Amino acid sequence: MTSNTLSSALRPLVDFVYPPRCPLCGEGIAAGPGLCAACWDTLEFPGEPACMRCQTPLSLVESDDICHACRTTPPRHSGIVAAVLYNDPARQLVLRFKHGGRIGLAGLMGRLIAARLSGAPEDAILVPVPLHRTRLWLRGYNQSALLTDAIARHNGHAVMVDALQRTRHTPKLGGLGRTARARTLRGAIRVRRSATHALAGRDVILIDDVLTSGATTGECARVLLDAGAGSVRIACFARVAEKSWAENETPGTITIPGAA
Repeated sequence: MTSNTLSSALRPLVDFVYPPRCPLCGEGIAAGPGLCAACWDTLEFPGEPACMRCQTPLSLVESDDICHACRTTPPRHSGIVAAVLYNDPARQLVLRFKHGGRIGLAGLMGRLIAARLSGAPEDAILVPVPLHRTRLWLRGYNQSALLTDAIARHNGHAVMVDALQRTRHTPKLGGLGRTARARTLRGAIRVRRSATHALAGRDVILIDDVLTSGATTGECARVLLDAGAGSVRIACFARVAEKSWAENETPGTITIPGAA
């Protein structure tokens, strides 16, 4: 009997002893991982109109189909997809997953991201945004790597979990403007030499939990393209509105004890 078959056989017994509950409100649900219907309805999903280059939501009254940021500095990436927009329920999921040790949420969040990647090339490589070893040691896991693994289980894409490396421990980006964030991250991320051959000419999907200003993913995309990747597309769980991201690296982090 395979591990998957055994897991499926034991699931009814596990659910009877430990009934699955919604990770947001605690209500019982039919099966996990997932949200109850009421909490599911509180999530906001990206739609139209959106920027043609970065998919930032645009106002219905805007006449241009490219946002101001992309007009000012055209991105090198090939687009951004987000499972949800960053509202309070999405924030609670992210904080519990990223700083609360609820790593089981990776399955739910990864599945939602994978649904947005249905048109991605089959031979694309999934690459997570890296953590510096100090932060990885303090947190115990890289949340982007867990999401990458969950996405791969759904869509079958290859994974290079260690393609990128943070070479220095950068400070929190909260309170910094777009230019200052980019300056702080410049040179802090590199492609591992052992990964350059496998990345050459390949389509890369860069995975992160939350996209705020795009400074971190932008630096990752830059070094991947400079190392020879054919294209870089960014996929995240939640996209933060531009008016909110200047407050904190992950808005709401300061309310979670030990999150720094």
